[in-house]
Amino acid sequence: MIDLHAHILPGVDDGVKDDAEAVEAARQASAFGVDSIVATPHVIPGVFVNNRSGILEAVARLQGVLDNQEVAVRVFPGAEYYVEPDLPKKLAQGELLTVNDRGQHVLVELPMQNVPAYVDQVLFDLLVRGVTPVLAHPERNRELVDDPGKLYRLVQKGILVQVTAGSLLGMFGREARTAAEFFVRQRWVHFLASDLHGAGERLLALKEAVEKLAGYVGNEGARMLVEENPRCVLVGERVDIGELLPFERRRGGLFSTLMGRIKSGR
Repeated sequence: MIDLHAHILPGVDDGVKDDAEAVEAARQASAFGVDSIVATPHVIPGVFVNNRSGILEAVARLQGVLDNQEVAVRVFPGAEYYVEPDLPKKLAQGELLTVNDRGQHVLVELPMQNVPAYVDQVLFDLLVRGVTPVLAHPERNRELVDDPGKLYRLVQKGILVQVTAGSLLGMFGREARTAAEFFVRQRWVHFLASDLHGAGERLLALKEAVEKLAGYVGNEGARMLVEENPRCVLVGERVDIGELLPFERRRGGLFSTLMGRIKSGR
């Protein structure tokens, strides 16, 4: 498996704190069948000011540590960019670190509560510059949970979607679990990742979540989300989004049924 979203670089954000914790997380990931991890430290203006060169250096250093400890995991560079109006400008200036520095895909995250008015334009501007945004954990965004049609329209435009494994197991609440399941069933999701911040439950969730995926989209569909699609991103190839199931908010539909389960406490 390839884990496309992981906060495994020591001491650069709210992820792992030191080399020992990073080694422990990598060993655990390897035990669960993960052989490649994309290090995606937060880049949030005024909070986490990680830059491209610093991340590349930190990834190379961590790979050396893992090699010395004989951990059979490869670490690749990336970043999780908080969506802001200046992202296209930073891309043009060579400041954005794309996944594996291939210049093809970039991981972006939204605020937790809303989708700012400028988001559509920012994502479109990245697309027209040849870089495909990968939207991190939309199941944890209040506005997209309340109105899944907004996510559907983004995917229609070419935005890729990554769901966090723990969301499918209820680690972030019942609404996030329901939204994650719905997005997956609708074929709007292209990657499942751990979003690990250290060894432990988020990595443990990855193995169990893959089994759930198979129940939603079949074994081949699950494999696409944790192997084939992430591999395409690592090597800078296009990800085939396949056939999307449309969103229709109608009585008795899947989303209404799932939301009904939440309200009934099931």
